[in-house]
Amino acid sequence: MSTSKNNPLRIVFMGTPDFAVGTLKNLLEADFNVVGVVTAPDRPAGRGRKVQESAVKQFAVQHGLTVLQPTNLKDEDFLEELKALNANLQVVVAFRMLPKAVWQMPQYGTFNLHASLLPQYRGAAPINWAIINGETETGVSTFFIDEKIDTGNIILQKTERILPADSVGDLHDRLMELGANLVVETCKQIEAGTVSRQPQNENMVLKPAPKIHKDTCRIDWNAPLESIYNHIRGLSPYPGAWTMLVNDGKEDQMKIFKTEKLQAEHNHSIGKILIEKKSLKIAVKEGYISLLELQLPGKRRMQVNEVLNGLNLENDAYLR
Repeated sequence: MSTSKNNPLRIVFMGTPDFAVGTLKNLLEADFNVVGVVTAPDRPAGRGRKVQESAVKQFAVQHGLTVLQPTNLKDEDFLEELKALNANLQVVVAFRMLPKAVWQMPQYGTFNLHASLLPQYRGAAPINWAIINGETETGVSTFFIDEKIDTGNIILQKTERILPADSVGDLHDRLMELGANLVVETCKQIEAGTVSRQPQNENMVLKPAPKIHKDTCRIDWNAPLESIYNHIRGLSPYPGAWTMLVNDGKEDQMKIFKTEKLQAEHNHSIGKILIEKKSLKIAVKEGYISLLELQLPGKRRMQVNEVLNGLNLENDAYLR
């Protein structure tokens, strides 16, 4: 499979969130010909339900690119519009599952960027689950799309360390840059006809990365210290781990974004809140989780000292 000067790459890019913008930017800066962008339809968002464009659409419009926003990827009108772009390669970053009529359309196929070292962490939330599970290494993979989700032949991979204090936001930004560079390298290999395909290794215990739901985000204070710490940073800043604050006979939902873990022996009940020297510690089985950044209902995200200035906690206050 090789291209020539008479038949250079004509790329359709498919993606929606911020994570995909860096890759589209890199493709343009590398002088690849992006003939069209496919992204999610505009949707109401936020408290005012104001119609919002995807991050990819905003970037594409700013750079004068043709944008398609299908609600149904099997719609005949969309397929005709896509075909009319005359692309010979499609690049997918953080988009939705494609029907066969779409991914098999271009001459050189369709490849996807996934934020894990496949076959590990197939699914919608690989960055979150790698941190939640306490991994110390992850990475990015490019692979050709086939009929199943995240199972196609691998093209290239790059590894990235997960640091002990990394949040999803920290790791997301590094993987976005790493992945954007990997996509450009993949396109260069396809253009040069030097691309290789490696089947994914299925002979191992695979860890999934399913979509994050609200129930996933609730903190289990009975879990081990390390697991609680990883759970919170694996959901920060979005969507945010949450718990219920029980204080003065009332319950309020509270989100927690940043913590420290403190190993210690104690006799406090699980979930008990302790205030010491302007710090807020939660008793768990093997020590304490010290809260650093949190958010109370109707409030902005705040440092713990800001919260303590306006929060009256009873002696028997706890989190559950």
